Amino acid sequence: MRFKGKVAVITAAASGICRAAAGIIVKEGGIVVGIDTDEARLEKMSMELSQELAGSIVTYCIDALDPKAADKALENIIKNNKRIDILINGVGGSTIISNPSARVDELTVDEWQAIINFNLKSMFIFTNSVVPIMKEQGKGKVVNLASIAGRGFSDISSSAYAAAKGGVIAFTKKTARELGQFNITVNAIAPNTTLTERIQPRWQQQSPEDQLQQTEKIPLGRVAEPKDQARVICFLASEDADYVTGQTIDVSGGLV
Repeated sequence: MRFKGKVAVITAAASGICRAAAGIIVKEGGIVVGIDTDEARLEKMSMELSQELAGSIVTYCIDALDPKAADKALENIIKNNKRIDILINGVGGSTIISNPSARVDELTVDEWQAIINFNLKSMFIFTNSVVPIMKEQGKGKVVNLASIAGRGFSDISSSAYAAAKGGVIAFTKKTARELGQFNITVNAIAPNTTLTERIQPRWQQQSPEDQLQQTEKIPLGRVAEPKDQARVICFLASEDADYVTGQTIDVSGGLV
């Protein structure tokens, strides 16, 4: 029961990697505060996780990129729970533009800005607001979602997405240096292609030959599932990682 009594705020919680992380935390006794814009998926998650006896789930249907909405939600979280032990910044992705694999000369300025904004803004908003709370508590855990694209390892991602996730990695390292003295750790994971609800349709549209070609590049011989990423997030969010900070762990099945 690594998370017994711990309050974990998770953005983009209703699906994919963060939904899997929320499930682990609740099953291990945590109080998950799930934030997402998809009300139907939030309700479904709440119904499923409320059946777990170990922990509990509360949801907020808000836009995590809206500072005022974020501040209001966090105010209510503190009022109801008195603390925030864990922040998982999960908002991000590449599929908000029509061609997520666009080359640099195929991107528009608006597409570039949209990807940068979507992958970096809410991470700043929530970290900026939660850190003072964690400082007052004298401890805290922040986990960000980067990507192997941020390492320059992805052949199927745009330069905008690579730049944004490179920013996540840099933000993680810099804030870890700032916050270590307050016993706050900041880490990230860098997933490869992961078969979330958002990515599954694109994966299934590929031919078996193309799928095999991508899979053969991965030493472990398979594409990641959300639980593969969630388990590492939960390690970083737990006391098992108390002496780990400023790190981005590649959760890529060995793909380099």
